[in-house]
Amino acid sequence: MFNWMDRFFGLQTNGTSVKREMSAGVIGFFTVVYIIAVNSLILSESGMPLEAAIVATIAASVFGCLVMGFWGNAPILLVPGMGINALFSYTMVQSMGLSWPEALAVVFISGLIFVVIAFTPLAKLLNAAVPYSLKEAITVGLGLFLMLIGLEKGGIVERGTSSILALGSLGEPHVLATVLTFVVAIVLFIRNVPGNFLITVVAGTVIASFFGLIDMSALGGSSIEAAEAFAVFGALSFDGILSMAFWVAVFSLTMVIVFENIGTVQGQVSFVKRPEKFGRAFQSTSVSSMASGIFGTSPTVASAESTAAMAAGGRTGLTSVTAGILFMVSVFFIPAIKLIPDSAIAPILIIVGGLMVQNIRNLDMKDMSESFPALLIVALIPFTYSIADGIAIGFILYPILKVAIGKWREVSMTLYIIAGLFLMNFVFHVIG
Repeated sequence: MFNWMDRFFGLQTNGTSVKREMSAGVIGFFTVVYIIAVNSLILSESGMPLEAAIVATIAASVFGCLVMGFWGNAPILLVPGMGINALFSYTMVQSMGLSWPEALAVVFISGLIFVVIAFTPLAKLLNAAVPYSLKEAITVGLGLFLMLIGLEKGGIVERGTSSILALGSLGEPHVLATVLTFVVAIVLFIRNVPGNFLITVVAGTVIASFFGLIDMSALGGSSIEAAEAFAVFGALSFDGILSMAFWVAVFSLTMVIVFENIGTVQGQVSFVKRPEKFGRAFQSTSVSSMASGIFGTSPTVASAESTAAMAAGGRTGLTSVTAGILFMVSVFFIPAIKLIPDSAIAPILIIVGGLMVQNIRNLDMKDMSESFPALLIVALIPFTYSIADGIAIGFILYPILKVAIGKWREVSMTLYIIAGLFLMNFVFHVIG
């Protein structure tokens, strides 16, 4: 009965079985399913309808997992990326002034460029052009940004009267619910409890209900109309394509998704001792990223939670296909997902951000020409509330310092061009 699966996915060749692959897919799904609630709530900050954002997140996850399963044949789950969703809502829309349909067009074009890179030798060229320190700094900066967003959404920090930020009122029900949920989340995470983030979302929602923060009567409300559910599908707008902000957003998003996925996919195929799968897995990631703009969400990426599926024995694309089917089934639970409050999501943002910040240990602090541009990226992404601006300033400073100390040959021509484009953008803003 399962002979075709063995032949198509190469189960015996990879030393696995249908039962093991499907089991790994189930574990991977329950590890990463929290993304439906978290991503849709962040996308709604851009003005996108929440119901439509939920459907878009599910649709993009289904498509991404199936593409990875059938084309990449790797146990990697593709879902909208944390950090990149913040870039979409808080930088491209709220900071740069794009509308969410224009931001979706940015996602599509960035994904298209990603596809070109993934299917040509450009992937190796770009990977070699950008210094390791700057790649790590982007990850760390995104981590701090996520932590800040989580602290704000949970009410733990707020705008200060005599300072930029201040501690929130710990007596507020919303803040208390966030704190209690965070304690649950961090304990579950440290103890490595399977599905810890999913448990956190459920526990956080229950805690919020005790504080009267949830209207349970909404659970029995009417079903979502098709027009509402698919309001963002194909809604991308190219009206701003001639603006500088549009192309700065395209450039910044492309940089983030390409370099994040190069590192993540490479690490994950190495984890399962199948480095030969990198090419198709990376290509699958690019196609899924481009399709995200059509589905109506921020780009999908190779999720870090895929490692849970691999640790459970997942070795082929059947693991990803199983997770994709489960994402499809999750569409029936949308009314329950809509009840999830910010206080249940904020602790996850804080923890995921903290994990990303740990990459700062990989920076070479002895060489100031390497570390200082990186540290500026780390600091300016959260301080300016703009991932694009933080990346830009670090990329501009890096070649300047290398030239100043006579090490200009260490900088690739590609990086000089990238830095020049970022600098031109700032000049255009200054001269209006």
